[in-house]
Amino acid sequence: MSTAEDLSRRRGGRDARRALRSRAIPMDEAAVRPGMTGGQYKPLKDSDLPRIHEAALKLLETVGLGNPIPSCVEAMSARGCWVNERGRLCIPRALVDDTIAGAARNFILPARNPQHDMEPSGKRVYFGTAGAAVHIVEPSTKEYRESLLIDLYDAARIVDNCEHIHFYQRPLTARDMITGHDLDINTMYACLAGTQKHVGTSMVDPAHVTECLEMLHVIAGGEDKWRARPFVSQSNCFVVPPLKFAEDACRCLETAARGGMPVLLLSAAQAGATSPAALAGTVVQAVAECLAGLVYINCIVPGALAIWGPWPFVSDLRTGAMSGGSGEQALITSGCAQMGHYYDLTVGSAAGMCDSKMPDMQAGYEKGVTAGISAMTGINLLYESAGMHASLLGFCLESLLIDNDMLGSINRNVRGIEVTEDSLSIDVIAETCLNGPGHYLGSDQTLSLMQKDYVYPSISNRMSPKEWVEAGRPDIVERAAARKREILSTYYPDYIPRAIDDILRAKHDIKLPRQVMEPGDPRWAR
Repeated sequence: MSTAEDLSRRRGGRDARRALRSRAIPMDEAAVRPGMTGGQYKPLKDSDLPRIHEAALKLLETVGLGNPIPSCVEAMSARGCWVNERGRLCIPRALVDDTIAGAARNFILPARNPQHDMEPSGKRVYFGTAGAAVHIVEPSTKEYRESLLIDLYDAARIVDNCEHIHFYQRPLTARDMITGHDLDINTMYACLAGTQKHVGTSMVDPAHVTECLEMLHVIAGGEDKWRARPFVSQSNCFVVPPLKFAEDACRCLETAARGGMPVLLLSAAQAGATSPAALAGTVVQAVAECLAGLVYINCIVPGALAIWGPWPFVSDLRTGAMSGGSGEQALITSGCAQMGHYYDLTVGSAAGMCDSKMPDMQAGYEKGVTAGISAMTGINLLYESAGMHASLLGFCLESLLIDNDMLGSINRNVRGIEVTEDSLSIDVIAETCLNGPGHYLGSDQTLSLMQKDYVYPSISNRMSPKEWVEAGRPDIVERAAARKREILSTYYPDYIPRAIDDILRAKHDIKLPRQVMEPGDPRWAR
């Protein structure tokens, strides 16, 4: 074959690949999709798992948990628990084992759009946001400013456009909400106004939980429809490590469980500060605390939808400060995921936050290490995997878009390599070498697999150096900022229809102005 003919074939293959890349592909044929199965990484040996379980059982039976509220004591005492001479609630191992055996499994976490429903069981992996950042990171000025309610709504709209962020748990605290009531009601509203994916949020008072449930009944079209498809879950820090109940959170937990709301049972100790510096000891304490929560919620509502959430963090032992981007963070998150699989529970934990203050090289390696390794364990729900900076103090809208690309690559690693007779490619290799052009660029296999086996970034840059220079040397943050502006100035979803919105605003103190929820938003009019 002549050089001209070879170049012509290469161009033809390139054109065919470009045409295929722009064509929509069904989700079930995509290279990655929500709920890919992991489990390849195991920092704990199989023999370690029962040892950790036994240590947790011993703590629950002999040390117990402090500060149980009366309703907790009543419900758990009826199942064989007791309050010891120190006022701590002790849990017998037989009750823990029985609870694990009877806990809810294989449930769906619904979204308002069933297309985004999640099945967080086995070792299926889903990525989402979370956190309570008190600042917004502004990369263009390298400034931190207070996070506002409108930022929460904007982040939800961006997540709604991110293929690899599968759920939206409240990632920031709206500092312009003065009271706890305003914060709880408006946080949930802003999230639901901006995305149709599953939403997670939290509440500080059981009366707020009740009011949120009333709002959800209206949005869902009735309490029965809400209970059939509960599309909002509650993140509940029911425990104050080490081994004490958080009294207000426990009251919210009980109200949510009775209202049919899925609950994330979250224990968030910090190794070296509120849990042992020994990583195994931190895992033991987190497991014990979350098993206590599982027993508690099942004593209140047997079979309640609960996400088992051992969520320990790491301290930089030189200063005592949190270090969310550390290698140790990936280890303890992964260890907790293994324990969740040991119990066959739906398990959620955190990785993907970073210590870096800006979306820079440090942020990239910290997020890539912590989220990448943790996802490979097959953790069901990976929280805080996008947008977080400064050990959870800062949240960046541009980073949502950058991290979406990262999570796509991580999810491709979770999927792994399938070995089949077709994928071994013996005939394809033989045909190319013996009868073909000596390359695979235009082969039928290449064209058929380019979307089914390969993931392509939306923001990251794969230009050649020459193309990059000709394009003005764009960096990834500039590209993310441009995409952010495009989404926020044009994408105004109608997820709370006007008639429903009028009902909600008439009864509840909704603070998000209508004018920022529809075209003509003055922030983008200039």
